[in-house]
Amino acid sequence: MKVFHTSDWHLGHTLYDYERIEEHTSMLRQIEEIVLSEKPDVFLLAGDVYHTSQPSASVQTMFTNALVRIHNACPSMTIIVTAGNHDSGTKHEIFKTPWETLNVHSIGNLDKDHIEQHIIYIYNKGYIVAVPYSYERNIPDGFFQELLDKVGEMNVNQLPVIMTAHTTVSGCDFTGHENASEYTVGGIDSYKLEEMGSGYDYLALGHIHHAQYLRGSNNRARYCGSPLPVSFDETYEHSISLIELEHHGDTPVVTTIQIENPHPLVSLPVKGTASWDEVKKELKDYPKDIPAYIRLNVEITDALPPTCRAEAIALLEKKEARFCYINTTRKQKGQSNERDLTITEFQQQQPIDIAQQYFEDSGITFDEDLKNLFKEVVDTVNENERNEEQNQN
Repeated sequence: MKVFHTSDWHLGHTLYDYERIEEHTSMLRQIEEIVLSEKPDVFLLAGDVYHTSQPSASVQTMFTNALVRIHNACPSMTIIVTAGNHDSGTKHEIFKTPWETLNVHSIGNLDKDHIEQHIIYIYNKGYIVAVPYSYERNIPDGFFQELLDKVGEMNVNQLPVIMTAHTTVSGCDFTGHENASEYTVGGIDSYKLEEMGSGYDYLALGHIHHAQYLRGSNNRARYCGSPLPVSFDETYEHSISLIELEHHGDTPVVTTIQIENPHPLVSLPVKGTASWDEVKKELKDYPKDIPAYIRLNVEITDALPPTCRAEAIALLEKKEARFCYINTTRKQKGQSNERDLTITEFQQQQPIDIAQQYFEDSGITFDEDLKNLFKEVVDTVNENERNEEQNQN
C-alpha cells in the first residue's frame, strides 16, 4: 500500500495582511502533480485544511476544486480528510455524502458510539484508522487502542494498518510554533506516545509543522509537517511524505518530497539579530528580483525610531520582496535577572509560562496540581471560543 501523507495546509492564511493565494495555488498544483506521478492508493490529509474555522467562500472553492483535480489525477485512490483544530468539524461533515461519490472520506467529528465510522478498509491493500481533532477530555481513555483492537479483529489477511490523528505528542520538536511548550502546542495538550495505542504500522500525525519521526516509535510515528511555512520561525524544509507498506508488521518506507514556495519567508539577518542600522543595510542590499516576505530581527536597547516602518517600506520600493514586520529583542543590561519584555516577546509567551512567572514572583510554588488546574481553565476557554465560532456558522 502506498500512502500520501500531508497535513496543515492552512488554506486562507494571511501573513501580515498579505494573502497567500499564489503560494497555496502553487502548493496544490505541486501536490496534484506528485499524485499524478506516484499514483498512491491512499491520500491522507491529517487536519488543518483551513487556517480558520470560517474560511471564505473563495478559499473553500480553492480546496474543493483542488480535491477534485487530485482525485482526477488518480481516480482509484481513496482520499481521507480529517478535521484539525483550526477547522470546523461540522463543515467537514456537511458534504460527507456527496464527497463519497469521488471516493473521498471527510471526517469532521469524533463518533465514540460508532467507532467503525473511523475505520476505512482499502480493498486488498490495508486499513486506515482516521481520527479527527477533538478536545482531549472528549476522547475516552483507551479510545485509540479500542480502534486498533477492532482493526486487529478484522485484519485476518495481515494487511498494513495506518492510523492518522491531529494532535500533539510528547517529545515532538515544535520549533516554529507560537504558543508552544512541553505541555501544549497550539492549544492542544500533549499525549504520550503510548497513549496512542499499539497495533499500527504507521502513525500519520498532523498539527506540528516540522516533519519528524517521534523518538521511541521505531520510525513508525511521524509528523509529515506542513507543505508551506506559516511563520518566519519555521526555517526548516517543508514537504509531503509517501509511505509504502506491504504487510502488517513491516517497517514503513518513507520518502519525503519537498514543496517549493514561490514566496519564501526571509529573516534579516538570517541568524540572530543586528542593530537597526545594520538591518537597514541588509534590507537595502536585498536583491530586487527575488520574491519574499521579509522580517527584520532587530536588537534594541531603547526604542526604535518612530519612522522605522516607513523606512523599511521605502527600502523595498520597486523590489519583489514584501516587508512584514520588525521583530525586536531587547539587549540585556547588566547582570540583573529582571527583564522587560517587548510586545513581540510577550506575545510569544505561553499563558502557563506567564502564570508560572507570576507565582514565582509572588513566592508561591507552582506545583503540578496548580499547573493541571490552570491548563483545565485554558482548555475550557479555548473550547468555549471554538464552540462559539462553530455556532456562528
